[in-house]
Amino acid sequence: MKKLIAVMLVVLLASALCGAANSGKVKTGLAVITELNRSTDVGAKPGLAEIDSTAVAVMVDGNGKIVKCLIDMVQSNINFDGSGKLITPKGTEFPTKNELGEKYGLKKASKIGKEWKEQAAALAKYVEGKTVKEIKGIAVDQGKHATGSDLRASVTISIGEYIEAIEKAAAQAQALGASSSDVLGLGVVTTMSEFAVNAGAKPGLAGVDSYYVAITKDSKGKITSCLIDASQGQVNFNKSGKITSNLNVRVKTKDELGDAYGEKKASKIGKEWNEQAAAFAKYVTGKTPSEVANIAVNKEGHATGSDLQASVTVGILDFKAALAKAAANR
Repeated sequence: MKKLIAVMLVVLLASALCGAANSGKVKTGLAVITELNRSTDVGAKPGLAEIDSTAVAVMVDGNGKIVKCLIDMVQSNINFDGSGKLITPKGTEFPTKNELGEKYGLKKASKIGKEWKEQAAALAKYVEGKTVKEIKGIAVDQGKHATGSDLRASVTISIGEYIEAIEKAAAQAQALGASSSDVLGLGVVTTMSEFAVNAGAKPGLAGVDSYYVAITKDSKGKITSCLIDASQGQVNFNKSGKITSNLNVRVKTKDELGDAYGEKKASKIGKEWNEQAAAFAKYVTGKTPSEVANIAVNKEGHATGSDLQASVTVGILDFKAALAKAAANR
């Protein structure tokens, strides 16, 4: 009888320890919202293709509460003239608002003397510990500015789109191996598209390629989870400098497009872009950012190792660059 009781106690203790270990497990989420609706035709000023992408990374616990949150945004401005020629040079890189810091210039106009970066960080901190339902319940005015005095003290920017992105990130969160004690990182790389062209017989194209990476790292610096996405924001215009694109349609990410992106048809391994991005994310999990940076590539930026080539044939330079930023941004 004593032996039986002892065995039962051991089992109960093991179960309790297992439950405690699992309680620290969280899901990792990444969401992107891209809009074109601030773009303008040529007038007194050059035409503007403004591609605004909001990126949010979250960690969500088993109770649906946001454990950690990071918010960033990239505002890509491409100018063109009245003859339909691009003014902004190809290859232009667009830093995020977090990367711009005080150069973004919101502090001067802010009633609370806070830069965009500071306000975004304050909002991210404010939503931690809350559920999506609670976050969606934050009171705002018609301009989507917070009306509660507790939040207004640190955040005066419009928060509607950030709340929407947080909700989206939480809904898309996956159990990939992260723990609540891990460090969350978010990286964004945005460059003017190599396919940007002047208007001629066909409409001109002003566009950017953006890559987004969310990672979590443990106390040893190893990646415990990774999510990758990308978007191609594009605005068309004619030889008179008039925009011909529908600016009210949001740009879907490559993950959201899925098979509609069309990579599978051209892929030697028959894999769509989102499948290859997920494969790369899985491949780097368990590695340190330094090890990821050292993944061998050829001059075209494709992986040369046979272990990675079997599942990833798209170029990975932008994956690596965005991941390096995510490892540094926390």
